[in-house]
Amino acid sequence: MNNQLKVEEIVNIAREAGRAILEIYKQENLEFTLKDDVSPLTRADMASHHLIIDALRRLTPDLPVLSEESGAIFYEERRKWSAYWLVDPLDGTKEFLRRNGEFTVNIARIENGCPVLGVVHAPAIEVTYYGEVNKGAHKQVQNRKPVPIQVSDYRTQKLKIVISRLHAVDAVENLLKKINDYECMNMGSSLKFCLIAEGAAHLYPRLGPTMEWDTAAAQCVVECAGGSVTDLDGNVLRYNKADLLNPGFMVCGFPPYPWQSLMNVSMEKQSE
Repeated sequence: MNNQLKVEEIVNIAREAGRAILEIYKQENLEFTLKDDVSPLTRADMASHHLIIDALRRLTPDLPVLSEESGAIFYEERRKWSAYWLVDPLDGTKEFLRRNGEFTVNIARIENGCPVLGVVHAPAIEVTYYGEVNKGAHKQVQNRKPVPIQVSDYRTQKLKIVISRLHAVDAVENLLKKINDYECMNMGSSLKFCLIAEGAAHLYPRLGPTMEWDTAAAQCVVECAGGSVTDLDGNVLRYNKADLLNPGFMVCGFPPYPWQSLMNVSMEKQSE
């Protein structure tokens, strides 16, 4: 990674994007259109997108940027990228439209398929999480001093599982039925990862579709806090694939909760 680049510079970009989002969030009517995949798109998504793209290009003009709101960039071009920025300018647009505050700005730097720097900023609640390889993970509330964070051990307390507020699927419900004693938490956007990273939860099963920009920044935060993000075969999630769709995955603290045997039973039941 460029030694001159400081994570605080990316935090500042994310916060600036967050301020642009909040200007629209405060308005009485939150208008939106539907994209081809029927997901909502707001003026806030685009305002954040343009601000982040412009700022990153000024900061690192030699690095490509891939944003959720970018036009399609074919794999023939992307496969040449050893390093690039991966951005979700407004993760949790449905939460934004519901005005529940659970939306984020996600900016990640990817090197050789791995996230090495990640910033997750939640403008409505004024909280920022960030991680950088070999430098750990931190949480900053408002303008207070950032504090180091780390994942927690599920064996020392009641198991806490975080699931999506809006994207529950049968496979997750089947998995939960196999776990006897746990506390369930609901959260939107990439903040679910961040609950794992700061030790407030131990397991986040995601068995529905997500895209690479949804997970990269938060994965970096979790990994830098000592946790893991793996597919259902136990492989670490990788980036800049030919298909930008993620497989199902599990986010765990350390040691990781032993979900594999329960998952096998759950998947078998669902396929019957």
